Amino acid sequence: MLYILYGSDDYSRSQALADIKKSLSDEISADINIKIIDGATVNINEFQVTCETVPFLADKRFVIVHGLLERFEAKKKSAQTKNNNRRIDTNNEWQRFADCMKRLPVSTVLVLVDGEIDKKNPLLKYIADVAQVKEFPFLKRREIPDWIKKRVAQSGGRISAPAVEMMAKLVGNDLWAMENEIDKLILFTAGRIIDENDVRTIVSHAQETSVFSMIDAIMENRVSSAQELLQHLLQNGAMPAYLLTMLGRQLRLAILIKEMISQRKSKSEIQTKLVLADFALQKSMEQAEKYPMLKLKMFYEKLLETDIAIKTGKYDDELALTILVVELCQQ
Repeated sequence: MLYILYGSDDYSRSQALADIKKSLSDEISADINIKIIDGATVNINEFQVTCETVPFLADKRFVIVHGLLERFEAKKKSAQTKNNNRRIDTNNEWQRFADCMKRLPVSTVLVLVDGEIDKKNPLLKYIADVAQVKEFPFLKRREIPDWIKKRVAQSGGRISAPAVEMMAKLVGNDLWAMENEIDKLILFTAGRIIDENDVRTIVSHAQETSVFSMIDAIMENRVSSAQELLQHLLQNGAMPAYLLTMLGRQLRLAILIKEMISQRKSKSEIQTKLVLADFALQKSMEQAEKYPMLKLKMFYEKLLETDIAIKTGKYDDELALTILVVELCQQ
């Protein structure tokens, strides 16, 4: 049996992987029949031996491979055409992995786990017909409230509609953080309905996420949304200096990522260079691709002007930040 779990939402990927493992618990019998492989470095011989090894005193052997599909993502052409020969070798390599997977013994359950993958990925296309393929993109904004309600219900809790909306706005589609905040709220409310005040009191996550949302609102000239997010952050203890720093950091990341994309850097190279978690990387890349470089740089310069205005005493820091948000929304 072959499964392919891929997509940007690593929370849902992990849940799906856990469900598969749980369903096989009786057949696997012991951890000795579970093997985890780094797909970025494994060679075909090691892979084949692992897949064809007979389970020890059990019916099934469970093999998990992280990053194998990404290894065969098409690379954008660079000025150095020396990659031509390497491309031929790579094609031959993925073909060998694919052929091995199409000959899996019935005793092996193989799961390929990857992040965001192009549907034109050669390995994915070749083995999709013999696999159970599940894609896990980030939830869309409109899908988050339903996910919250379902997750609260699964945990035996209840939540009001306004509280759901507030949770969606504060935490966004970072489902790891959302799960953690929901668990805290259920413990805090002890059986009663979770309301907006509970969310304000308990949800500590994602000032960073709110900054992402505020930048989106600013860039899209949604003045009321940007002001509402700013006021929420301030009311919940975020210092103006911190918010200014976070705004500057996020704009700087978007500029750097946009520049690295123009240099044909891969997503993994960008993540390694900037040391970003999956969610922060995804949001930063979305903003880098969504907004023109000129606008990003102009906003960053405006941010510096505000910082100077605060440090020279021209404006109170909170007032300066409020004026900044309004001015940026009007650009």
